[in-house]
Amino acid sequence: MSQGYENPYSSPVEYGMDPFAAAAAENDRVRFIRNTYLHLAAAVFAFAMIEMILFAVLPAATLDQITNLMFGSQLTWLVVLGAFMAVSYISETWARSSTSVGTQYAGLSLFVVGQSIIFIPMLHIANTYYPGSILSAAVVTLTIFGGLTAVVFITKTDFSFLGYGLYILGLAALALIAVSAIGGFQMLGEWFVWAMIVLTGGYVLYHTSNMMHHYRTDQHVAAALALFSSLAMLFWYILQLFMSRD
Repeated sequence: MSQGYENPYSSPVEYGMDPFAAAAAENDRVRFIRNTYLHLAAAVFAFAMIEMILFAVLPAATLDQITNLMFGSQLTWLVVLGAFMAVSYISETWARSSTSVGTQYAGLSLFVVGQSIIFIPMLHIANTYYPGSILSAAVVTLTIFGGLTAVVFITKTDFSFLGYGLYILGLAALALIAVSAIGGFQMLGEWFVWAMIVLTGGYVLYHTSNMMHHYRTDQHVAAALALFSSLAMLFWYILQLFMSRD
């Protein structure tokens, strides 16, 4: 799961662009927030529909093969993770395009599809061996995400100061994942899952406040992608937590 430090845009007004949401007129700010969360909801719905279709169409044997292919060895998982990071970078770059709305939507769509693919093994294992864990993890994820979102909206705090720290911790986490994969996935335990949930909570605060303070009012697609990336990663690790406790 990929996250990174970002300072998306600076001084938009001097380039004749739309202002940041925090500096925009109230109607424009409300429209931007509404559009961002509508696109976030659409991304979540699309993700859920893709997974439902895949699990309805693909036989269990095929899902087993996909899981074994992606999780079967240290090398393949590192390749999958690297490919996903590349897809994430391309998606985020497209979603921030200031010249083409179509490119923005292509970026968000690519990211949702990429998330859907990388989630297949985890969801298959959870669905097969840990019944009920997916729904429970989804409810907890949305509750935490909603609570952290409320913190940003109520306090109106700009959490951009978390950026460098989250970036460094994210790199450290990726390094641990890589070392653990090479060592056979035995090094990381429940403590790492808890640590990643806390780290992802920081990303939720960071991306939500960035939406208000560092995105222009015409960048609702890019803002929705950033929020969706945090939501998906939070779900990833909360689902792991439920699976480790059953």
